[in-house]
Amino acid sequence: MPGSTARRRWSTWMNSVASIPQAFTGNDLWPMRLLLTASLIVAALLTSGCSKTGVPPAPGTQAPPRAADPNSIVLDDNLRQRIRIGQPEYRDVAAELSVSARVEVDARRTSRIGSPVLGRITEVHVEEGQDVRQGQRLALLYSTGLNDAQLELLKALSQRMVAERAVVRARTLLQADVIGAAELQRREAELAQATAELEAAREELALLGMPPEAIKELEKTRALKSLAVVTANRDGTVLGRRAAVGQVVQPADTIFEIADLNQVWVVADVPEKEIGHVSLDLPVTVEFDALPGRRFSSRISFVSPLVNPETRTVVVRVELSNPNKLFKPAMLATMTLHGHPQQRLCLPQEAFVREGGEEFIFVRADADRFVLTPVVTEPAGRSWRAVLEPDIAGKDVVVAGAFHLNNERRRRNIRGSD
Repeated sequence: MPGSTARRRWSTWMNSVASIPQAFTGNDLWPMRLLLTASLIVAALLTSGCSKTGVPPAPGTQAPPRAADPNSIVLDDNLRQRIRIGQPEYRDVAAELSVSARVEVDARRTSRIGSPVLGRITEVHVEEGQDVRQGQRLALLYSTGLNDAQLELLKALSQRMVAERAVVRARTLLQADVIGAAELQRREAELAQATAELEAAREELALLGMPPEAIKELEKTRALKSLAVVTANRDGTVLGRRAAVGQVVQPADTIFEIADLNQVWVVADVPEKEIGHVSLDLPVTVEFDALPGRRFSSRISFVSPLVNPETRTVVVRVELSNPNKLFKPAMLATMTLHGHPQQRLCLPQEAFVREGGEEFIFVRADADRFVLTPVVTEPAGRSWRAVLEPDIAGKDVVVAGAFHLNNERRRRNIRGSD
């Protein structure tokens, strides 16, 4: 063998060099130094020749096949036994979309209550969060405008009484042939006008918040009352109170906000690209951070016809019954919209691997070579995922053992870089 020949040459050369010092003495030592230097150079050349002599691999062993692409891998016999190859299959997948949501008051069950007249608040009888009944007194205020309206009522009442007496007298005079029929008709017209003015004054007081009983009492006693009563116009909960004793309020000011919380809205902003899958009566489930482990079912009752140009979203909402006041306005929630089942290409969970926050599968490129391919997926039931992109219909993929195959691919890439 070449290595044995080089060792024999080296041994012969060293024996010859070792016999040289016996032939030289004194000043004749310089030839010996020259020969020693030459011997070292020859030794280096021989050693280099030995190192370049390769050792063939042991018989019966074979390096694993390597692919030029670091994202692909060529199967060997060991890998074939650890994986299973198949094709994606179509399955019925109920499309689901989860979006952030919030609780809002049902606007149809909300009332904003203000003062009917200009006045100064003298008493406040309710607090924020308190439940009230329709007609319950909320506040009292002193108003000069209420005095003026009561005076108009009393004036109209007096004019109507005068007009009634004039009509009675005219009828008596007409029977006595003292006046003509035209005079009676004129006085009857005046009575009709006085009656209309009285009704208008009564309605004005009613609009100012004066109850019918108080109006009748005013007509009977003719005693002015300068205190206006602010009352609840529905059953509900006081959500807002902007009234304080001594505060001057205008008729346009809102001083109380009352809402019936026995039913609330849950509102969500659905991305514009998903709105095509949303329709009225679509089933949804709602989960609340404040109520972990509980899910509430409902159906979509409203889909906005408008797109928010800033957020590119569409408002949708559902209605939830709330007899126990579990849901509070502005409470955060998650709304999951359940679409109609659709046919989707699906793979079992064992077909996917994750790297860098993305999902991948192994797709067959040729007979024994598979390529790591990124995919976009969504849940498709227990232990399955639907592949949305790319289109892998009819392609062979690794449906089980992808984790082991990916580990082997990475190991080969590391060995190849050494």
